[in-house]
Order: sequence, then structure tokens, then C-alpha cells
Amino acid sequence: MISNVAVLAFDGVAPFELGVLHEAWGYDRSDEGLPVFDFAICAPGGRPVSTQAGFGMTVEHDLGRAAEADLIAVPAGASGTPVPECVLDTLREGLDRGARVMSLCTGAFVLGEAGLLDGRSCTTHWRHSAALARRFPLARVLPEVLYVDDDRVLTSAGTAAGIDACLYLWREEFGAAAASTVARRMVVPPQREGGQAQFIRTPVPDCDVETLGPLLTWMTEHLGEEHTVESLARSASMSARTFARRFRAETGTTPHAWLTRQRVLRAEELLETTDRSVDWIAGEVGFGTAAMLRHHFTKVRSVSPQRYRRTFSSVGAAQAEQAG
Repeated sequence: MISNVAVLAFDGVAPFELGVLHEAWGYDRSDEGLPVFDFAICAPGGRPVSTQAGFGMTVEHDLGRAAEADLIAVPAGASGTPVPECVLDTLREGLDRGARVMSLCTGAFVLGEAGLLDGRSCTTHWRHSAALARRFPLARVLPEVLYVDDDRVLTSAGTAAGIDACLYLWREEFGAAAASTVARRMVVPPQREGGQAQFIRTPVPDCDVETLGPLLTWMTEHLGEEHTVESLARSASMSARTFARRFRAETGTTPHAWLTRQRVLRAEELLETTDRSVDWIAGEVGFGTAAMLRHHFTKVRSVSPQRYRRTFSSVGAAQAEQAG
């Protein structure tokens, strides 16, 4: 479990992505029952670092600090800026000893230089994905997803996708309730699926009656009900074909996949924060039977609902008590 986080900074670092990493891992949120991390920004030689925004930054720690970290993160950086070999060595050594490694946006190029993307799926900002694929032909670049986690190497797309990746990691490490609390403090949605599209190819008209936003909200509030493409299309006053096309354009996935994921997310919260049976939770979230819940839950989370509850129920109970 993550308890120690090191962020690698060198000349050309992007301030926004650096700030995202501090927001996600550097704040003390113990007043809400969340873990506190040993967080540090590290630079080669512990020297001042220049940023893309034109200001300099004093860094207290050198790269030796990263040798203790459970998570080593690389924010975005200026394209074409040479990466110090000591930074690449730090990343390789961290992964070799079992640490997680993550990048935000063009930070993926740094992981590529270190050889950590070879044979792995990865992503970056969609504008740079072709360049990433050309530069590192052994990497499997997925150009339109928000983030990818492949064997302890987590890469994310541009800007807000870095927040999504951090919240994903919070959920993986500490459970749904903890991730939702962090998201609430950051004033962002608690979960965007990694496979969701980075951008909409066909812009949706700027008109409330045309967007599916209200329908998506209604669906999350009625997960226990049966939904079909036809019934949802009728609610949206569209044909089934138009609805399915619009749904994918707005969410990057199908109605069935979206509903399944939302049901799993709700099941996670109930497993953490209640002592209700798996059968009851299955009915509450719309899976119907415990067997169906186990099937979908295990497919998404790679653990059974019972094992998930044993792992995260104490964290979820603390969050529920705080919320009450």
C-alpha cells in the first residue's frame, strides 16, 4: 500500500501537473480519516528547477529521496527537453524494487526513455500519442483513453486526466469511499473510467435538451432498475440507433458498459460502508443475483466482492462515520 510518494522534477516541468500530484498526494486529509503520505518533490542534485511557465522552483530533496518511495511520479515536461540519466536510473531502480511508477501527460516520454513502456500499454495527451508511438515502437500506445495501468506503470493523458489517474490509484489502494472523499475535496467527479475517450470526435450541440448529462444522472440514481437501449432512447426522445451513437460520443463507451461500471462502483461503496449481504447489494445496484454481481465485480476489480469487503471495509466505515 502506498505511504511514501516522490515526484521527480527537472527543468521544463509543467506547473499544473506538478500541482495535481501535490493535490492528490501531498495534502493532510487525516481530519476525514484518510491516510497521510510522506510526500516530497525531488530534483537532480536537489538544485533549483525551471518550469514551463517561466519561473524557477527551489527543491529541497535530491533523487536519493525517491529510493524510499512506494510511488514515483513524473509530471508533464517541455517536449524535447533532455532527461538527465540519473532521473531515468531512479525510475528503473524504483520499478525494479517494486514501487509503482506513474506519469502525467507528456511525462510518459520520460518513462519511455527509461525503457519502462516497452511491452506495456500506455497513453499520453492525444496530440502527442503518435510521437510517443514513433519514438518508442515497443510500447502499445492507446491514443484515446484517459489513463492506463499496466504492471505497476500508470500513464495518463493530458491535464484533467492526471486527476482521474490519481483518483483511480486512490481507489485501487484505499477503496471507493476514500477516493470519493478525495474527489469531493478536489471538487471533481469521483470516477472517470480509464477507457473513456479523451475527447469527443463530433462536438455535441451546446443545448441542455441535446446533452445526455441529465439522463446519465438519472441512470446513476436508478441503478437498481432494468435499463435497455430502447427504454433509455425513449427517455432521451431519440431512436435507439441515434441514442447509441450519441451515448458513445459523450461517454466513450456503450450504455451497457457504462451501466455495468456504475453498478460496480456503487457495489464497492456498499461493500465498504454497510454490512448488507452480497445478495442484497446485487439487487440494490441492478445486477439481480449475487452470481451476476460476482461475475462483473471480479471482471472489473480482479477480486471477489467478499475479498474486496475484507480489504476495504474498515476504511469505508471510517468514511461513513465522518460523513454522518
